[in-house]
Amino acid sequence: MTTNDSPVLRVAGRPVGRYVTRPELPARLSPRPCLHPVTTLAGTAVTELSPADHPHHLGVGVAVPDVEGHNFWGGRTYVRDRGPTELDDHGAQRHTSFQLRDPGGFVEQLRWVASGSELLRERRTVAATELTDSAWALDFTFSLTNVTSGPLSIGSPATNGRPGAAYGGFFWRARKERDAPHVFTPDREGEPEVHGTRADWLALRGSRWTLVFTGATDATRRDPWFVRTAEYPGVGSSLASEERLPIEPGDTVVRRVVTVVADGRLGRGEAAALVRKAVSR
Repeated sequence: MTTNDSPVLRVAGRPVGRYVTRPELPARLSPRPCLHPVTTLAGTAVTELSPADHPHHLGVGVAVPDVEGHNFWGGRTYVRDRGPTELDDHGAQRHTSFQLRDPGGFVEQLRWVASGSELLRERRTVAATELTDSAWALDFTFSLTNVTSGPLSIGSPATNGRPGAAYGGFFWRARKERDAPHVFTPDREGEPEVHGTRADWLALRGSRWTLVFTGATDATRRDPWFVRTAEYPGVGSSLASEERLPIEPGDTVVRRVVTVVADGRLGRGEAAALVRKAVSR
């Protein structure tokens, strides 16, 4: 599953994540670079790769179910008036090069390719920084540029007719445990209340760990949160929640999500304080 070209992120000398640049996966899973495993500073894993319930969930990365009709999410495609359908429409994200690489992070170039053509070119910047002796932050920025001669648009199952399924963008598949994790924002809690809302930050709390996600740009903060806890533990941003997101030729869409990775079960006050510290760096 990994190659020699798989950087390891380190915080205070401790490994906290491995980046898989060339995952060996079948086309129907939409192969793409991803971070897995990601751990807390104490070594608790907080990601999963190709779990049995959703084999196309690949740790931490960027996944989009509809780029001008091409599936960069993996698995079945939601088709209006038909539902989830097996189609031969999968694209792949291909690692091109690292422009910068050190133990604290990297800057990467990727190509989004489908049906033999490059649709998007991505610049991805990932950085890991220490916050406390029990928490660190993963700073993840992706920039998608339309390299075709015509307009493209990004969609989701929601824009294709499936309410409540506006996934697509940054996505973190968390560790599945016996009990579902608890999810909360500054003023809401529970999956039904949090899913699809916009909030300054969102926390996912497991048995011995807490992840706190925040959009670190104005555009990112406008994206609703996609949340699952009961079916599986996952959190992502929604690039196309109510309508398709257009990208004209040569234009670029940029999003930045900072995630606090903490040992222990944080409360609202602790989560908010760590988010403030993470984004101020």
